[in-house]
Amino acid sequence: MKILISSYACMPYTGSEPAVGWNMVQVLAKRHQVWVITREDNRPSIEAELIENPCPGAYFIYYDLPPWARWWYKKNRGVQLHYYLWQIGIYFIAKKLHREIGFDMMHHVTYCRYWNPSFIALLPVPFIWGPVGGGESTPKQLWKAYNFREKIYETVRDFARWLGERDSFVKITAERSTFAFATTEETASRLRLLKAKKVKVLEQCGLQQGEIDFLQRLPSAPSSPIRFISIGRILHWKGFQLGFQAFAMAKLDQAEYWVVGEGPYQKSLREQAEKLGISSQVKFWGWLARDETWHKLGDCHVLLHPSLHESGGLVCLEAMAARRPVVCLDLGGPGKMVTEETGFKIVATYVDEIVSKLADAMTVLARNSDLRMRMGKAAEERIKETYNWRVKANLWMNLYEEVAALCK
Repeated sequence: MKILISSYACMPYTGSEPAVGWNMVQVLAKRHQVWVITREDNRPSIEAELIENPCPGAYFIYYDLPPWARWWYKKNRGVQLHYYLWQIGIYFIAKKLHREIGFDMMHHVTYCRYWNPSFIALLPVPFIWGPVGGGESTPKQLWKAYNFREKIYETVRDFARWLGERDSFVKITAERSTFAFATTEETASRLRLLKAKKVKVLEQCGLQQGEIDFLQRLPSAPSSPIRFISIGRILHWKGFQLGFQAFAMAKLDQAEYWVVGEGPYQKSLREQAEKLGISSQVKFWGWLARDETWHKLGDCHVLLHPSLHESGGLVCLEAMAARRPVVCLDLGGPGKMVTEETGFKIVATYVDEIVSKLADAMTVLARNSDLRMRMGKAAEERIKETYNWRVKANLWMNLYEEVAALCK
C-alpha cells in the first residue's frame, strides 16, 4: 500500500514522541511505501541516519511554516499554536501529493494528542488516527499533592482539553477516522464521545532491537548501596515529590536516590530533599544524553516512576529491558506496562496511602535481591514478547489489513 504519514515529532535515537514517530515509520516501511511529512527541524537527524541506515520504503517531506508565520516560535515557546498551524499547512501538501501519488491510506502518528485535529483526515482516503493519548488526568483525590500554582496548571490543562473537544476539526478528525487508536482506556472513552466509529486501545511505545540489545548489555548494579532512580523532565505531574516523600519514609539509610533530568521544578525538589533530611542521599545528575542516561540506569537497581498522568512512559520500558524492576502508580501508560511480575504498581487512592505503599515497595526491593532479579528477568521477557518493535510490526501489519478490509 501507499501510505501518507503525518509525524510532527519524528527523530531517530531519541525518546518520547520523536521515537514513536521514527519507529512507526521504520515498521511500516518494511512492507509498504510510506511518505512522511515531518518538521524541517528533524531533517539533519533523519538524513544523517538514512546515510548510515537507508530505509528504501520511506520518503520524507520536510515542512515548516514560513518565517513570517513563526517568528514567535522559539525553544518550544508557543509549540501548541505552531503545531496547530503546521497541521493546517501540511493539509495542502498532502492534498497535492495525493493527486500525484494516489494514497491508499493516511495515518496521523504524532503528536499523540487526541484533542488536537489532524487535517489530513479531510482528504478522501481511509484515515488512521493514533495511537493518541491525553485523556489521562490526575485523579481529583491526588490534587492534594499539588500546590496552588500546580492546581492552576491542571485546571488550565483540563480547560484546554475541554476546548479541544469542542473544536469542529477535532470532531471531524474523530468522525472521519476509519480506525482510532487510544493509548489508554481513558483516552478511548473520550474518542467514543467524539463519535469515532471504531476505537481500540493500543500502546504507542516500544523499543527497537538495537536499543534492547544495548540495555540488556548493561552490567548489574553494584550490590551496595541500593540505588533508586527517577528519569524525566522535572515537572509537578511526574510525581518526583511523591518519590522523595516515600524514600524519606522508608528510612533506607544506606540507599541512594538518583534523579536524571531537568525542569522547572528542580529547585523545589532540591528544597524538598533538604526539608525531608535526605539531601545527602539524593544525587541530581541534570540532563544527560540518552546513552549516558542508560548508563546511569545501569548503575541503579530500581526505577521509581510515580507519574500522576501519562499516556506513554517509555522510560519504564527502558528500565524493564535493562532488567530493572519498576515502581509506578497504576495510572495511564505505566499502569499498563508494569505487571505484578515486573514491579510494583500502586493503586492511586490518596496521597498519604500512596506514599506509604511506595515506601513499602522500596523497602521490599531494597532488602530482597532475589525478588529484584526475578522481577528484572520477567521484565526482560515482557519487553521481548510485547514491546519489541519487531513484535509490534506484526501487530500493525494485521491492523492495516483489518483497516483495508473495512474499506472494501
